Amino acid sequence: MKAITGGAGFIGTNLAEFFLSKGEKVLILDDFSKKGSKENKKYLEKKFHENLKIIKCDIRSDKKIMEKTFSEAEAVFHLAGQVAVTNSVKNPRQDFEINALGAFNVLEAVRKSKENPVLIYSSTNKVYGKMDDLKITEKNNKYFYEETPEGIKEERLLDFHSPYGCSKGTGDQYFRDYARIYGLNSVVFRQSCVYGKRQFGTEDQGWIAWFVIASVFGKKITIFGNGKQSRDVLYSDDVVNAFDLAAKKIKKTKGKIFNIGGGPENTLSLLELIELLEELNRKKITYSFDKWRPGDQKVFVSNIEKAEKEFGWKPKVPAKKGVEILFNWVKENKKEIQTLKLF
Repeated sequence: MKAITGGAGFIGTNLAEFFLSKGEKVLILDDFSKKGSKENKKYLEKKFHENLKIIKCDIRSDKKIMEKTFSEAEAVFHLAGQVAVTNSVKNPRQDFEINALGAFNVLEAVRKSKENPVLIYSSTNKVYGKMDDLKITEKNNKYFYEETPEGIKEERLLDFHSPYGCSKGTGDQYFRDYARIYGLNSVVFRQSCVYGKRQFGTEDQGWIAWFVIASVFGKKITIFGNGKQSRDVLYSDDVVNAFDLAAKKIKKTKGKIFNIGGGPENTLSLLELIELLEELNRKKITYSFDKWRPGDQKVFVSNIEKAEKEFGWKPKVPAKKGVEILFNWVKENKKEIQTLKLF
């Protein structure tokens, strides 16, 4: 049985669907506090009548539920979390309790399991901080690393920036150390910008999905910064495949940290995404600019060579193709998206 915390979230829903489609048993733990999570629950329940169990669980407090669940699991994917930098600045205590304390509670629940399941943690590239020491150049309205075009490696020193970076970084390091100290089969994924179907992005989180949704509904888009900031982006099918491969090859991946992103071949700036959406919508998009957000990096590109070397993973969906798939999904599901009142 596969257990997924935050299993009714965007990535969790895609991961659950992947395993369920293969006939595997999946148990989802979620507190259903995020917009779209209840809709994702209904989607999974409607599509899969067998092998799916869903339990309401708050990782901050429902320790007994997790202990019982994880004692029966062969693999645990910890995806639950507070995911927005802006929210972490507004409410750092809540951010800490969900991301740091929640991660610790998950680890302790798994540590008490006699099964010692595979345990993979969804971390973030934000643990590397702003990286002000790196030289950045600009070309065609887009920022690039001047000296490291291949991207940031896992050996890069950590420099948590923003409460979100601190809370996720705490979990990141705890997961790594529980493999060393307690022998847990834990793995850390430092993920870049993941996007795809069943993602109900907002202005605070999930920028690719938010831009796509806003463009389809004709809503004004605000660019924080100058729009030249760029990221390596990763389609949801690819991150799901990474979870699956890392779990299958746990003897190689145990106790290790991997950058999981689109890599240098799949980068997008905000302005490039706007241009792409103008092509897909066949019309100009209205947008404005506002001040930079705290801790925002001008550029982040993952070096993903370690993941390919250690467990044979690399992205298969090009950025342009992935955005087009998401765009078509949003158009096909406008009624459902409207009910969520994202704007």
